[in-house]
Amino acid sequence: MWIMTVHAKNNITMFEFETEIEAKAAFRRTQGCKFLTQVIYFNDDYLVETTIL
Repeated sequence: MWIMTVHAKNNITMFEFETEIEAKAAFRRTQGCKFLTQVIYFNDDYLVETTIL
């Protein structure tokens, strides 16, 4: 998951994206002070190493 945070005058807005491609496209289109963050959950399957004994 990707989160874009946009700071504009007296307002902070956050947008959530499923893919890196759509997040970066929106980031390029958005003006103002902005941050793009990838959220990683430690219980995601691709982060877990499985060992069969």
